[in-house]
Amino acid sequence: MTGRTIEVDDEVFAFLQQHCEPLVDTPNDVLRRLLLNAEVEDPQHKTALPRKRLRRRPGALMPLLNAGVVAAGDLLRHEQPRRRMAHEATVTSRGWLELPDGSQFSTPSRALAEQTGTTINGWLYVHVPSGRSLYELRAQVGQD
Repeated sequence: MTGRTIEVDDEVFAFLQQHCEPLVDTPNDVLRRLLLNAEVEDPQHKTALPRKRLRRRPGALMPLLNAGVVAAGDLLRHEQPRRRMAHEATVTSRGWLELPDGSQFSTPSRALAEQTGTTINGWLYVHVPSGRSLYELRAQVGQD
């Protein structure tokens, strides 16, 4: 593969950042996924694979999964009583959070920010099966 150098302005670079998986995707990966039918190169096998088949790094909830305090498929919920809204996410087997629309986030704060439209501490999600916040569960396993 021959590399080329291109220049992009600040607005285009910001767009690329919004569509990348931090510390995983390169700008080329983002452009390839958005422009060339959602394929990126698998560096281990040097072949093009659909993005969803690539193995993702573990998400922020992986320590809670490993400790057995949450399980894949568990429901998380955050309520905003004044806005009369409730937001839900599901824990994945890789410690990510999956929203009802299928989008996935590696951290609770990024997931909840997507749902609420504002910066917010996602560790406030309540783990529905236990009735405890992710913050409490994280403290329980000594991650704080």
